[in-house]
Amino acid sequence: MFVIHAIINTFHRYPDIAIYLTLAVGFWAGRLKFGSFSFGTVTTTLIAGLIIGQIGVPIPHVLQSTFFAMFLFAVGFSVGPQFIRAIRSDGLPQVFFAIIVCLSGLATAWVLGHMLGYNNALTAGLLSGGYTNSTVLGVANNLIANSGIGKEKIAELLALLPVAYAVTYPFGTAGSAWILGTLAPKLFRFNLPEVCRDYERKHGSTGDAGTTAYRNLIARAYKVTHSSAAGKTVREIAQLCEGQIFIRRVRHNGQIYEAQGDTQVCNNDTIIASGSMNNLLKFEALLGEEVHDSQLLEFRTEELEVVVQNSQFIGQPMSMLHTQLMSEPGRGLFIKGVSRNDAELTESDPILVKGDVIRLLGAYQDVKKVAEQIGKIAAKGNKTDVSFMGFGIVIGSLLGAITIHIAGIPLSFGTSVGAIIAGIACGYVHHKKRSFGQIPSAAIWVFNNIGLNGFIAIVGLNAAPRFISGLEHYGVMLFIAGILVTCIPLFVGLILGHFVFKFHPGILVGACAGARSTTAALGAVVDACDSNVPVLGYTIGYAVSRVVMALLTVVVINFF
Repeated sequence: MFVIHAIINTFHRYPDIAIYLTLAVGFWAGRLKFGSFSFGTVTTTLIAGLIIGQIGVPIPHVLQSTFFAMFLFAVGFSVGPQFIRAIRSDGLPQVFFAIIVCLSGLATAWVLGHMLGYNNALTAGLLSGGYTNSTVLGVANNLIANSGIGKEKIAELLALLPVAYAVTYPFGTAGSAWILGTLAPKLFRFNLPEVCRDYERKHGSTGDAGTTAYRNLIARAYKVTHSSAAGKTVREIAQLCEGQIFIRRVRHNGQIYEAQGDTQVCNNDTIIASGSMNNLLKFEALLGEEVHDSQLLEFRTEELEVVVQNSQFIGQPMSMLHTQLMSEPGRGLFIKGVSRNDAELTESDPILVKGDVIRLLGAYQDVKKVAEQIGKIAAKGNKTDVSFMGFGIVIGSLLGAITIHIAGIPLSFGTSVGAIIAGIACGYVHHKKRSFGQIPSAAIWVFNNIGLNGFIAIVGLNAAPRFISGLEHYGVMLFIAGILVTCIPLFVGLILGHFVFKFHPGILVGACAGARSTTAALGAVVDACDSNVPVLGYTIGYAVSRVVMALLTVVVINFF
């Protein structure tokens, strides 16, 4: 008993320990699976917070807001390029589709909230859990905490939010996955794996096939013993190999030389040949016998992403760039891929436009020299531009904090919506410029997961003292309402997508998962069809739903 009291007193003195314990338990429990079902980290972190918080560990609201702003900015930064591109391009049908599905979710929660006599906090929690959109929970929490309606009333409302979310989220996750992965194909009579395979045959694979031809670029050492190569220059050998093999270095009489076009290769010289495995095997008889020469192979290689900006190459085919900059014998540069608006180009000789990103691979000094002639080298490395992120959140939050009064009612988007919009803007700017504003994917994962779950942990800890009474009062009907909030928007989306928007079935189930921002459902349909076709529909819907649901939460809190 003494030990328990000592631990509780320690938590009271150092509440940060309770936050880390909640995160540790939440992330551990979130990995557990029951068959194919998992509650997910967000739900288990919330439950852990509600259990640990029963001992009474109040956490300052400012820390909660800090975690959530971090999460929202990371979400906006990740989806920004797709969101802007969808609004400006042929992705508009999917944008409108996602907005309609979001509105149907709001309408369902709104009607049920009035029927069941819920207040705005319970309705927002119902929408957040049933619609599986944690952004709603965070925005609602932020708006209520800063509403100025009195501390007791704020505490009461903030305690109801996690009650509704915790009761409705599990079915929201499992139910949406089952409906999209299993029920929808039966109701609309399509074979999901078959239609996805057919789509891939018509449009090309959506997996990694577009880049696999570039993955086997290797360098090997060969001892020249064949007369077809001995006595010839590096340029002549490259021509004999149809331009598919590049001679990078030569060891002659024990000395190592960097190969140039006019470098002559003598009998018994050792050379470094670079190319794909298939081409090295094809021309192996010409090159000679493969040997082990680790010293000769020790040269620095670099892979860089280069943004096309030089007007000399804009509007020209890729082959022109290759001929002018990369075909010099001995240089040994390779194009690993070209992307435009984050989509890999599959054409063999695409016409380059400003902003295309070319991935170059080769010897360090050659790659850097050619990259500077093409345009700007994209920011690279594992360092996060924290000032870029910080200023973005500050500016977005300041704009979101602006309050206007309509009919005596104070209205503002709130700092949460400001943070996600700032993330979108910063993500788009970085995508276009590439030379600054770098946030590596690993850092995005940390900001996203620690930001969201840190926020959720504090929500659970602060709401715990009032949670049990709220659950006893609202439990059963709240669970049933959550089922409706999960199902109705999904069926609205499936019907509209199939009969009105006429989406391909694989795109349709992905678009529904995206509009519902449920990654679990996407995983279920990808597993069901063994294809990445649904991902094509998911991306735009996910980006749109994150922003739209944040905005709709403002409506719920201010007008319900």
